[in-house]
Amino acid sequence: MTGELQQAVDYIRSKSDLKPGIGIVLGSGLGSFVDIIENKTKIPTPQIPHYPVSTVPGHEGYVILGTLQGIPLFIVQGRTHYYEGYTAGKITFVIRIMAESGIRLLIVTNAAGALNSRLKPGDLMLITDHINNMFCNPLTGPLRYGGLRFPDMSDPYSSKYHHLVEEIALKNRVSLKRGVLYVSSGPSYETAAEVRMIAKIGADAASMSTVPEVIVAKQAGMDVIGISCITNMGTGVSSKKLSHSEVTKIAEKVRIKFLKLIKGIINEINRYYHNT
Repeated sequence: MTGELQQAVDYIRSKSDLKPGIGIVLGSGLGSFVDIIENKTKIPTPQIPHYPVSTVPGHEGYVILGTLQGIPLFIVQGRTHYYEGYTAGKITFVIRIMAESGIRLLIVTNAAGALNSRLKPGDLMLITDHINNMFCNPLTGPLRYGGLRFPDMSDPYSSKYHHLVEEIALKNRVSLKRGVLYVSSGPSYETAAEVRMIAKIGADAASMSTVPEVIVAKQAGMDVIGISCITNMGTGVSSKKLSHSEVTKIAEKVRIKFLKLIKGIINEINRYYHNT
């Protein structure tokens, strides 16, 4: 562990005695999940040594340790993005903190635009794979944190959980679709021509986050479950102009079913880990 990482981990440990095994990164407009967390310790990210500060509306900037129905969780409310001017390594610093803190499962969420007409604003999508078009990788350069130089990415969104997550969605009457996530660096939205190209190469939804975090999580040996909240149709799929305020508004509208799904996943996965 590097000195910077040690300082960040030690600072968080000084604020809470919880030892969570499940970590959650909350996407745009999905931060209200923390309202149902109990026994929570909210740590403003500017207070954490060497932690990059979020500058985007809808990303509040807290690390939260707390419990949900007795299950300890490590929650990131307000991720940082590559387009904010940070390196890919810096925006995944929190995943390194999670790994050193004992997180075995990462639940990563985001707001995404639909490229496939079977997806509509307000839908939730189980991410089954991704296409990285950010032109960056958080593992570029020296391996400061150890791990494999060439980690396998044949199963980035742990397929062993896909059927279980779909069963949880069905049980809670939450419509859940599967899809491939395309990620670019942003912050501008895609043009209509880019949307047509992205759809042709096999993507169902587009976002500006998630992939760097997943790459680091897999290198660190974590399981990953990814959920996209579909907040808009891609440019050209719909004539409606895109805005970040509209994205966060739609994400807030799906709050109830999002909470049902994530709560169900946490309960079932916690049971899974206790039985293995």
